[in-house]
Amino acid sequence: MDKYLEIKELFEQHKNEEKAKDMSKYMRNLFDFYGIPTPERKAIYKDFLKKEKKSKQVDWDFLDKCYQDEHREFQYLVYDYLIALNEFLTYNDISNIEKYIRNKQWWDTIDFFDQVIGKIGLRENKVDDLMLEWSKDKDFWIRRIAIDHQLGRKGKTNTELLEKILIHNFGSDEFFINKAIGWALRDYSKTNPEWVKNFINKYESKMNKLSIREASKYI
Repeated sequence: MDKYLEIKELFEQHKNEEKAKDMSKYMRNLFDFYGIPTPERKAIYKDFLKKEKKSKQVDWDFLDKCYQDEHREFQYLVYDYLIALNEFLTYNDISNIEKYIRNKQWWDTIDFFDQVIGKIGLRENKVDDLMLEWSKDKDFWIRRIAIDHQLGRKGKTNTELLEKILIHNFGSDEFFINKAIGWALRDYSKTNPEWVKNFINKYESKMNKLSIREASKYI
C-alpha cells in the first residue's frame, strides 16, 4: 500500500471528533484535525519512521502528499520525519523544506521547522547566509525561522549572525516577530547572560518592550 495511504488509514482509525474540535479551536479553527494527541500520534508512526531512517533517503513525494493533506497531524508528521532523518538532509534540501514552510503557516509548524533548518545549519555554514536573507523576507514567518533557528545551540551559537538577524527585525509591530526576538535572547542568556545584557543595553531604544521582557527573564 502507498505509504501515505497507509498512515492515513491509521490516523482514521484513531480519530476522535471531540478532541478534533478542541484542537482546531485551539488553532483558531485554521486547520482540521483528526483529534489525535501528540504521544498517540507519534506512537502510530514510530515504527514507520524507524524503517524510513534505515533507508537513509528522504522520500519527498511522500512528504509532499502528507503536507497537502487537510489534517494538521500530517504536517506534524512531516516535521517528525525531517527530524528523524535530519542527518541525511543537506543545504540543497532546504528548497524542498521551504515549500512546506511557506504553506499552511502557523506557529505550531514554524516553531518545528526552525529546528529542522537549525540542525542543517550546524553542519553546513552556507545556511548562515541563507538565514540572513530570510531575516529580511517579506513573510514574517520566514523571518521568525531565521530568528529562532539557533535555539538550543548554547556555546555553538553564532552570536555575530544572531545579532545581525535580530537587528534586521527591529521596528516590527508583529507579535510573532517580537516574541521570537525575545525567545532567541532568552535562550542564549542561559549560556551567556553577559552577552545578552550587553545586547539589550546596546539596542534597548530600538527593541520592542515584549522582546526586552522575554529576553530578560533569566538575567
